[in-house]
Amino acid sequence: MTNQPFFTRDRDAFIPTTAANGPWDPNSMHGRVVIGLLAFVIEARHGADDFVPARLTVDMFRLPNIQTPVEVTTKLVRDGLRIKVIEAEFVSGGASMARASCQLLRKTENAPGNVWSPPNWDAPAPDAIAAPTDPRLGMNGKWTTRPITGGMGSLGERRLWMSEVRELVEGVPMTPFVHVATGADFASPFANAGDQGLGYINSDVTIYLHRLPVTRWIGFEVVNHHATDGVAIGECWLYDEKGPIGTSTVAALAQRRPMAKPPP
Repeated sequence: MTNQPFFTRDRDAFIPTTAANGPWDPNSMHGRVVIGLLAFVIEARHGADDFVPARLTVDMFRLPNIQTPVEVTTKLVRDGLRIKVIEAEFVSGGASMARASCQLLRKTENAPGNVWSPPNWDAPAPDAIAAPTDPRLGMNGKWTTRPITGGMGSLGERRLWMSEVRELVEGVPMTPFVHVATGADFASPFANAGDQGLGYINSDVTIYLHRLPVTRWIGFEVVNHHATDGVAIGECWLYDEKGPIGTSTVAALAQRRPMAKPPP
């Protein structure tokens, strides 16, 4: 991998690179790397092959500066036979910027019987879709996409494949959990952008996974957006090339100055 990672490491500190900046302020971190780093540390310290990270919720209440090293602390809240609960805190410049709660569930057999679920989407495979030529797609190389239906801010169905193109932490290949966690923040602009731009900035992300992705492409399908009094929610169903894997849901606040041309 030749692309610059989002973080380098200095013992217990994570040093943001310029690739980690976000669209709202060039000196602040992108929400996706905040979520990804919390998932990275939670999995490294508390993950296990026989457990699935079934839920990750990240509250983002401050914008970390990309000039400042980051530390992540974790706390094991519950270490049960079937359920583990982990809390984590994202600290930058001595101040708490975000916090996470992760629930890990032990793998077992499915319950007997049949249960209704939505059908798999009928999207073409990523390799069957030409790479986009617009450099704004993937924020000029922070990730890569294969648009399927609709686009950012279009009125109607929106579906897209996304894949990471760089390491989160230098020298450490992304695991499936870190891969999907790093991309999950995309549910906010994809679901909440409108015909006048992106007018909402998300304050959280919650990912639900019934399994981890087994391919490098993550599919996003917008299934919900509603807003009242400047408070919005957005939701995307998540897929890999084998089928559904879970959901990404966000809460967001209206911005006084919408982003006129959000990155697709």
